[in-house]
Amino acid sequence: MASWYGYPYHGRHAANGEIYDMERFTAAHRTLPFGTWVEVLNLSNHKRVLVRINDRGPFVEGRIIDLSRAAARQIDMIGPGVVRVRLEVTGPPPGDSARELFAVQVGAFAGRSNAERLAQSLRKRYPSCRIVRRESSSPPWRVLVGSEATPEEAGELARQLRSELGAAFVVRLDDPPAGGL
Repeated sequence: MASWYGYPYHGRHAANGEIYDMERFTAAHRTLPFGTWVEVLNLSNHKRVLVRINDRGPFVEGRIIDLSRAAARQIDMIGPGVVRVRLEVTGPPPGDSARELFAVQVGAFAGRSNAERLAQSLRKRYPSCRIVRRESSSPPWRVLVGSEATPEEAGELARQLRSELGAAFVVRLDDPPAGGL
């Protein structure tokens, strides 16, 4: 399932550090490297769009990609908002890939104090639990657990955390862009 996003994110920093422009053909994915090119096929009408990954998300169970408004318009998903899709990676990001690491997001909060409470309650069992701030996201405070070498290892940790907490998503750990987020 794919969704799309525009306002209020338009003009804010995407997770890779660039300014999000909802009229460009970009998308958010939880684990694909920034700069990866993906073809998205709308399974209901067979329309396709090519997007570049520049952000993280969606953090909604059952959704795999969040398209920019321009990309969503191209495959006629503005009205429905959420559609079934098939993804195909068509090009790797430019340059050498750095070592990949994955974590599990177990919470997102508007206020840091709520994120701190959750992290504190988890640190005894999961010492790698930490809080990160994503200024490009709303809510901005994220609680992450783990630093796994493969998506499969992170998936196993996510299953364990999901049984304890409910929602848990595998996310790629990215070096923050220059200037930090």
